[in-house]
Amino acid sequence: MIDRLVIFGATGDLMARYLLPGLGALHAAGLLGERFLVTGSGREDWDNERFRSWAAEQLGRHAPHLPAAVRQAVVSASEYRQADVRDAASVAAAVAGDRPVAAYLALPPPVFPSAVRALRDAGLPAASRIVLEKPFGEDLASAVSLNRLLAETMSERDVFRVDHFLAMTTVQNLLGFRLANRVIEPIWNSAHIAEVDIVWDESLALEGRAVYYDGVGALKDMVQNHLLQLLCLIAMEPPVSLGERDLRDRKVDVLRSVRPLTPADAARTSRRARYAAGRIADRDIPAYVNEEGVDPALRTETFAELKLEIDNWRWLGTVFRLRTGKALGCDRKEVIVRFREVPHMPADAAIPSAPNVLRFGLAPESLALELSGIGARVGELSPQTLSAELEPPEFPAYGQLLLGVLNGEAALSIRGDEAEEAWRVVTPVLDAWSADLVPMEEYPAGSLVRT
Repeated sequence: MIDRLVIFGATGDLMARYLLPGLGALHAAGLLGERFLVTGSGREDWDNERFRSWAAEQLGRHAPHLPAAVRQAVVSASEYRQADVRDAASVAAAVAGDRPVAAYLALPPPVFPSAVRALRDAGLPAASRIVLEKPFGEDLASAVSLNRLLAETMSERDVFRVDHFLAMTTVQNLLGFRLANRVIEPIWNSAHIAEVDIVWDESLALEGRAVYYDGVGALKDMVQNHLLQLLCLIAMEPPVSLGERDLRDRKVDVLRSVRPLTPADAARTSRRARYAAGRIADRDIPAYVNEEGVDPALRTETFAELKLEIDNWRWLGTVFRLRTGKALGCDRKEVIVRFREVPHMPADAAIPSAPNVLRFGLAPESLALELSGIGARVGELSPQTLSAELEPPEFPAYGQLLLGVLNGEAALSIRGDEAEEAWRVVTPVLDAWSADLVPMEEYPAGSLVRT
C-alpha cells in the first residue's frame, strides 16, 4: 500500500468536500498506517499551519460525523507544499522522497498535460502512481494526446483515471443485482426491456463553480463520463471476473457497440438547455448567464439529454436515455428500467396492466420494483410496489476510490482506450451543438424539465 499521497489542487472544492472526508473515513477504519502522509499542493502561498487550519475547518464542515480525534489525525498527517504544476522544479519538490507516491491531479482538464509533463520531468519514485479526475481530456483529440503522454510517463497499470460514480455502492449494485439473481438476468435484454433512463437531476445551481463549469457544461461534466459509466454497467455482458481486465474489457465492448450518431441523429436525439432566473425552495437563483464568472459567449449548457442505441445481440431495439440538469425543482438521481408490456391480457380485464418498472435510486440509495396486481377491489388491477431497504455504504465513494488508488486496485479506474471510446460516443453531439443544429432552450431555475 502506498502511504504517500500528494494532491495537486489541494485548496479547492474537491479536496474540501470529498477527498478530506474520504481520507477521514479510511483513517477511522484503521486503513491508513502510522507513516501515512498527505501533501497538499497549490499555488497559494500557504505554510503547513495555514493548510492544516484550513483542512480542519473543511473536515468540520463536510465530515462532522467523524470523531474529533479522527479529524485531527488526518490534519496532523498533512503538510503543504506550494507548487505550480507547469513547473517541474516545484512539482519535484512536492513529490520529493524515496517512497512511492500517488500524485493526485485534482485539477481542471486543460491543466492535465502540463502537470503530467512536470511529473515526468520531475522523476517520480519507482512504483508511484498518477491519478486524474474526470473528464479525461476536453475532446477526443486531447484525450488521445493525453493518453500518449501518460504512456510515455509510466505504465498503464499505474495510471488511475478515476470516476467516483464507480465507487458508489448503489452504482455497483446495478451490476450485482442483475448478475446475482437468476430471476433478473434472463430478462435483461431488449426482448423484455423497452427503455432505460439514466437520470442525474440536481437542485444545486452553479454554486460558485464557474471557473470549472463554464465552458465545460453538462454534457462533458456528467454525460461523457459519469452517465456513460452507468450505461456500461447496465448494458455490459457478464464478465468472467470482477478483476480489472475482465470488467474493463466488457465496459469497452459496450461503448464500441453504441450506434454512431450522424449530425442529423445528434440533432434529433439530443437536447440542451440552460437555466433562467427562478426560485429553488427559499432561494432566488439568477439566470446562468448572470452568475458570477460566467461568459455568456461560451453558450454553456446546464441541461443535457441524449438518446443512444446499442448495436449488439442483447440490446438491439432498446432506447437508452441519458439526462442531467442543474438548478431543477428537485433532486432526481436514479436509473429507471422500463419493461415492455405483457403480450396479452384477458379481453374482460377491467383495467389494463401498466408496464413494469425497476428503479435504482442512486442518491439516496433505494431499490423498487413497480408491478401490477389485484388491489382492494376484486377483478381490478392496481399498481403494486416492492421496495428494499439498502444498508448504508461502508465508505463514502471517495473513500473507496482512494483506497483502490493506494492499494493499486484498478478495477474501478478508467482504462485509456475506454476514455477515448467515451469521447467517440459524444463527439457527434458536441459537433452538432457547435454547429447550432440543436437549439439552446431555457428553463426557469426550480422548474421540472419534461422528459
